[in-house]
Amino acid sequence: MLDLQDLDLQLDQVAHKRKSLPEHAALAELAKEKSVVDRELVTADTEVGDLRREQKKADSDVEQVRQRKARNQQRMESGQVTSPRDLENLQHEIGSLDRRISDLEDAELEVMEKLEAAEAVQADLQIRADAFAGRQAELEATRDAALKELDEQRASIGDQRATVAAEIPEDLTTTYQRLRERNGGIGAAPLVGKRCMGCRMELAPSDLTKFKAAAPDTVLRCEECGRILVRTAESSV
Repeated sequence: MLDLQDLDLQLDQVAHKRKSLPEHAALAELAKEKSVVDRELVTADTEVGDLRREQKKADSDVEQVRQRKARNQQRMESGQVTSPRDLENLQHEIGSLDRRISDLEDAELEVMEKLEAAEAVQADLQIRADAFAGRQAELEATRDAALKELDEQRASIGDQRATVAAEIPEDLTTTYQRLRERNGGIGAAPLVGKRCMGCRMELAPSDLTKFKAAAPDTVLRCEECGRILVRTAESSV
């Protein structure tokens, strides 16, 4: 019975180690930090996309006005326009187009500067996101290796437990398991001297007398905590 209790405690320890691996906490903290960067990266990607479309439109607007100016310039230089009034209007329009081109180029430059800044932010966030992903992969690999080792330990201990449990009457094993659940994982404890090592209480003289008179195969129970008591060489009964 004490062997069974020891193996169950080992299984409890393995289960606790599985839950409390430092990689679990590290991955949870990393996930929080990564989620912030991921959200910022989505925002940055959206901004860069919007600015690229805006720059493309600005480029197109400038090119359209330049083409219109070039056509007017060509009409003037070709001699197709002979009327002084028409020539004056054409020159006036070319002047207006020059001012329009200047305004559009200023707007185009402003968009380019915004885009350059946004792309720098995007690149920085991407580097950070990639670093998080790399760190996450490392932690997951370390965690998985640790879990594999613990699972192997659990399987080995489980095999030993099955062998030991097979030698104990089923009703006693059921009682022991119920006591384990009720008493923090300890269902059976050795009797050392006059003391139950489960609750650390010293047994009453009347209980000790009763235990001394009990047959070797009698299942003893601590009157204080209810755990199964196992007599050993260190017991006083």
